[in-house]
Amino acid sequence: MLREFFATTHDGETVERFTMMNKNGLLARFISWGAGLVELQAPEREGTLADVTLGFDTPEPWLGVHPYFGVIAGRYANRIARGKFSLDGKVFTLATNNGANHLHGGNAGFDKRNWRAEILTENAVRFSLTSADGDEGYPGTLEVAVIYTLTDDNELRLDYEATTDQPTVLNLTNHTYWNLGSAPDILAHELTLHASRFTAVDAASIPTGELPAARGAMDFTKAKAIGRDIAALKDEAGGGYDHNWVLDGCEDGKMTCAAELHDPASGRVMTVFTTEPGIQFYSGNYLDGLVGSAGRIYGKHSGLCLETQHFPDSPNHPNFPMTILRPGEKFRSTTVYRFSVA
Repeated sequence: MLREFFATTHDGETVERFTMMNKNGLLARFISWGAGLVELQAPEREGTLADVTLGFDTPEPWLGVHPYFGVIAGRYANRIARGKFSLDGKVFTLATNNGANHLHGGNAGFDKRNWRAEILTENAVRFSLTSADGDEGYPGTLEVAVIYTLTDDNELRLDYEATTDQPTVLNLTNHTYWNLGSAPDILAHELTLHASRFTAVDAASIPTGELPAARGAMDFTKAKAIGRDIAALKDEAGGGYDHNWVLDGCEDGKMTCAAELHDPASGRVMTVFTTEPGIQFYSGNYLDGLVGSAGRIYGKHSGLCLETQHFPDSPNHPNFPMTILRPGEKFRSTTVYRFSVA
């Protein structure tokens, strides 16, 4: 594990970078700002390593405004309608930073915090954060942590944990953008989602409460190219995929295979396992010309996100899996990204 200085924030805090490599040469880098994954180098079928994430070459953009590259999103990842929810008979009002709605924890969510870091082993680092009562409108002081572990089985494992001193709501995810090949977009990537239903949404990407069958363009139960049916979503928000799928066979706390992503050109495969009940597939609809690593221009569909999570707006939908955390309870969640070639 290499631990080094990365940057200094506007408030004078030191941001650190951590580099780990497994016995197979898989390399991962993280920074304490946003507890973010900033690089992951994986081999293609000929063995050549390349970064399969979207990001930046220099520190400044990582600390600036960007579309949540690599970060941990919270206190509530995804959207909460109108920035309001009721808990134990009391209405809480959150920051609205996505039109009239709340997104990824608000204006200063977990992605914009400098997390404490602790090296656990040569290939494991723990990032932790204290979110105060009233933070972005959320009740309760929350102690939250994520452990990143790079295994010799070419797996990147994320273990989340959290406790609170008052009832609150919680939904954590990692927001890395993936591109497993060298093409400028991910439309030729083949995706499988082990989910036969999804959360229907309105024009503002807020769930309606319905969980319809995933048919037509929404059906990824068998591998298909992302670009095959994406034109059918041209009238959706962003003109592409930005939906939560309901994972099949998911049992509380049990690991399940959520997704497989394959780039036919490079042969790279990423398989996603999780204890979460849902996965948000976002096809990078709002990327609009941002300059990234090696001068690459990140345009629409340059990368995709596979965000393991509870459902968006769950606090306002009693039929969705519960996202309430109470004092005396410990939130735990695990997601694994496994890399291979085909």
